[in-house]
Amino acid sequence: MTKILIIDDEPGIRKTLASILEDEHYHVFTAEDALRGLDILAEESINLIFLDVLLPKMGGLEALEKIRGNWPKLEVVIISGHANVDMAVRAVKLGAFDFLEKPLSLDKVLTVCQNALTMQKLREENRDLKKGLLGNDEIIGTSTAIAQVRDLIKQAAASDARILITGENGSGKELVARAIHQLSTRNDKPFVEVNCAAIPESLIESELFGHEKGAFTDAVSNHKGRFELAHTGTLFLDEIGDMSLAAQSKVLRVIQEQKLERVGGEKTIETDVRILAATNKDLEKECARGRFRQDLFFRLNVIPIFMPPLRERTEDILLLLHHFLNKLGVEKLEIEETARDILIAYEWPGNVRELKNLAERIMVMYSGGKIKADVLRDLLRKTPKEPQGQRKTENSEEGPLQNQLSLDIFNLNYTEAKELFEKRYLEFQLAQNGGIISHTAEAIGIYPSNLHAKIRKYGLRTER
Repeated sequence: MTKILIIDDEPGIRKTLASILEDEHYHVFTAEDALRGLDILAEESINLIFLDVLLPKMGGLEALEKIRGNWPKLEVVIISGHANVDMAVRAVKLGAFDFLEKPLSLDKVLTVCQNALTMQKLREENRDLKKGLLGNDEIIGTSTAIAQVRDLIKQAAASDARILITGENGSGKELVARAIHQLSTRNDKPFVEVNCAAIPESLIESELFGHEKGAFTDAVSNHKGRFELAHTGTLFLDEIGDMSLAAQSKVLRVIQEQKLERVGGEKTIETDVRILAATNKDLEKECARGRFRQDLFFRLNVIPIFMPPLRERTEDILLLLHHFLNKLGVEKLEIEETARDILIAYEWPGNVRELKNLAERIMVMYSGGKIKADVLRDLLRKTPKEPQGQRKTENSEEGPLQNQLSLDIFNLNYTEAKELFEKRYLEFQLAQNGGIISHTAEAIGIYPSNLHAKIRKYGLRTER
């Protein structure tokens, strides 16, 4: 049954709205404030929320930000008796589906409710369709190395055995994990990804296992962890080599017992997940150095899959490049033979991710005709170091393909270059996500609180 949550501090509104929706055979939950509403969200699989703006303890728009950050696929309809254009615009920017004014119209409530649920269903179907279309086909290549990876994926997918995917950064480990999930018997269940390197050590246990309200200073409501969210599905622990020893110990316990307790909680929660893990580190060496638990390594490494670096599958380079260009709308591209030799001989330290970036650069910078060797060198090479403070002009002999970020970065020391890149990267990602902090944090895989801190650090502008 479709579950709808009403968060409003007026008992009359809650009762009236609940009655309307229950008459349509929806299962309705009600909360008198946002904190209680967040508790319900942590316990129930809610499909739609009606959220008042003026609430005690936590305002509706603040609650909307938290909901969009923790449950990004959930549709939220804002309701208010003090509506104005600015508030409506802000609510929509924060991710609200619609904005209703009090007193509520029966017909309008039911229409918006149906539209929101229909939109949610369409998005889920679209995501499923994309996953089905991409699936294993997204692992592009005809090389022997990739053929072996595909064979391993097909053999391993049908079981529930744990799999450890290894390979260099950018080689496509996440694609392997998604392909395994899509070919498994759990493919209609959640695929939940955790980037262990992107979560602060102090928060990793809360993120994995969840927490109870009051477990620590910022725990204002109950929170489901990734193990719970992945229940009956697949949990992908990316960059597991960066997980702390304390967290490793608790993950091992959950794997062994198939049970967990939230941080600050006493209730035992059953968990049924298939675990896929990935790392760019040599975990056997990490075990020898005391940085990774050997017993956890053996638990994870039931089926090892190695994703080869691009330099070891050079016959796939041109195929991948044309694939990425086609996805960008470039249907045909001729490459000079000498330029092809450069592509094959290049080391590709960033692997497939770097090749994809090259395709994007070609799409933006290339004006037509055959791609020649000197043009390709401009696209691939590192900018030579120049005296600090100097900038290349439009007539510079360094060529038109060097962008300002590259010019800046190679003139700075390591710390300065890293900070400049991070600032430009965050500016771009914020712009791509309409300045919404929760959406940006989800897109780049960090906590909203971390993103807030970086925005303050660099003085970045956001839409609030």
